[in-house]
Amino acid sequence: MNISIYSIIIALSFVMSVQLKAQDKEKTEPTVVNSVVLKKYVGVWYEIAKIPNSFQKKCARNTTATYKLRSDGKIDVINRCIETDGKVNEAKGIAKVVDTTSNAKLEVSFVRILGINLFWGDYWIIGLDKDYKYAVVGTPSRKYGWILSRTPKLSGEEMQEVFSILKKQGYNPKDFEMTKQEL
Repeated sequence: MNISIYSIIIALSFVMSVQLKAQDKEKTEPTVVNSVVLKKYVGVWYEIAKIPNSFQKKCARNTTATYKLRSDGKIDVINRCIETDGKVNEAKGIAKVVDTTSNAKLEVSFVRILGINLFWGDYWIIGLDKDYKYAVVGTPSRKYGWILSRTPKLSGEEMQEVFSILKKQGYNPKDFEMTKQEL
């Protein structure tokens, strides 16, 4: 059993997210997109920006998320980044759809012990380009958020669209930190 400190931090962050979720119930939750075609959503996504969080603290650049649809309907997740010392940091997890009407509400776990995934965290797709060029991911508490793209960079127009989505969803775009993507 090989559990990295990265996985433990992710697990603890998700536990805190669940606790904060209960406290934030009085707030209106973000609205997910109407429909996500999972076969189109899977693949490599570049992180364009994120709300800074503890489990990505060591990530300095080139952060990606790779999703692969499994035969059981779940999704394999591999998050990668380059740390300041040049080391590759990789976290492997699994996602499951929790709202099969839209496929836009998922939960992700990066901790697996004795074949059981623990500490599931929300992953809500709250914005999605019609051609799946970019995605905006959030959580009910709005403590976490990510802007993802199929390319390492979005155009100025696309960033304005994303910022508009964030504002409509109750996020402050200024809370997002741009991710360095070196080609």
